[in-house]
Amino acid sequence: MPKGFGNLMKQMQKVQEKIEEIQKELEGKRVEGTAGGGMVTVIANGKQEILEIKIDPEVVNPDDIEMLEDLVVSAVNQAREKAQQLQMENMAKLTGGLRIPGFPF
Repeated sequence: MPKGFGNLMKQMQKVQEKIEEIQKELEGKRVEGTAGGGMVTVIANGKQEILEIKIDPEVVNPDDIEMLEDLVVSAVNQAREKAQQLQMENMAKLTGGLRIPGFPF
């Protein structure tokens, strides 16, 4: 095995360890998405996992469930977008801001 290949493998292992560290950090970070002026709030972690959904009782109208569904979808999408942005910002620290095809996130 060429000497350079061994060094490359060591570097890739270090990168993998750093990615795992970033993912663990992201799991502990929280982002919030809201809709309806704060009537629906969604909390997600930095890995885009939905952790909480809070719905103000005033927005619950049995005659207009569709509006509530739309608000929940909107808040979830906003929280996921913020989590995705957080992921990209954290990965930029590792890649120096370069977008590498096939690289996680």
